[in-house]
Amino acid sequence: MSAWLPSAPCTPGDCVTVAGPRAGVARRVLRLAGCLTVLLAGVAAAPVVRALGRLPAERLVRCWARLLLASLGVRVRPIAVPGRRVGECAGSLLVSNHISWLDVLLIAAVRPGRMLAKTEVGRWPVLGPLTSWGGTIFIDRDRLRALPGTVEEIAAALRRGERVVVFPEGSTWCGRGGGRFRPALFEAAVRADVPVQPVTLRYRTGAGLSTAPAFVGEDGLLPSLWRVVSVRGLAAEVEFLPPLPPTLFPGRRQLAAAAQQVVDRRRLPDSSAGCASCPGPAAGGHPSEQPVHVPGRRAAAAHAPRERAGLVH
Repeated sequence: MSAWLPSAPCTPGDCVTVAGPRAGVARRVLRLAGCLTVLLAGVAAAPVVRALGRLPAERLVRCWARLLLASLGVRVRPIAVPGRRVGECAGSLLVSNHISWLDVLLIAAVRPGRMLAKTEVGRWPVLGPLTSWGGTIFIDRDRLRALPGTVEEIAAALRRGERVVVFPEGSTWCGRGGGRFRPALFEAAVRADVPVQPVTLRYRTGAGLSTAPAFVGEDGLLPSLWRVVSVRGLAAEVEFLPPLPPTLFPGRRQLAAAAQQVVDRRRLPDSSAGCASCPGPAAGGHPSEQPVHVPGRRAAAAHAPRERAGLVH
């Protein structure tokens, strides 16, 4: 497995199940029709939203994302969302575990920001133009030489006070396991000297933690979409964790490890079992199980200058 092109061992057959009550076929079709309607409305409204100021645009994006999730039968449960301070304009790098294509909508429904996505997403029908108009930063995962330029583009956005959302695992996982947070993108927060905001995403039904929304392996978008609208009582939790200032860490590697550790602590409820097919917090194979010391500012200063070599590892 390439460090630049990480992949998860999760597969739809091994890791994805639809447990609990299911929606009837009529309800599934109605949900798909509602989803298409909201998507097209978003495409039509995109030029208007782009012309608005940041705060009005964020409010509209939040409303649209919540409406789209509701049309799919997904209820949003925000947890510990940080309040906005008066006059707040500083940027932040929001980092999260990655389970599904729904993750982007879930974060947008609570704290919208500029997303980082692979270039293939920009070529998707309907969603491609929508993500492009939303200011998405695209990363070409097939060109290693493009990575420093992408990191600098993110850093520039952070310096302008923008919020940028990334999924540093580099691949989707089933939700019961997870991958290593790749440190390259954390370099943007170090360069811009803005906080990293860790976020943990979970999907639940009345039966407990759900892997039905997971988009893993060779799964296709349409089968995944049909699986999501088939679930009854699906709730999506987005939990915000204490921000991590880069000045408290010697460099991006330590910052990435600390962010991963706090996300992993909340990835699985205490009563949920891990995935037998992939490493994760409950499976004992995760590098973040080693405790990460968060140094004080004076101690961190002793590590300067910060690391600058190879971004991938």
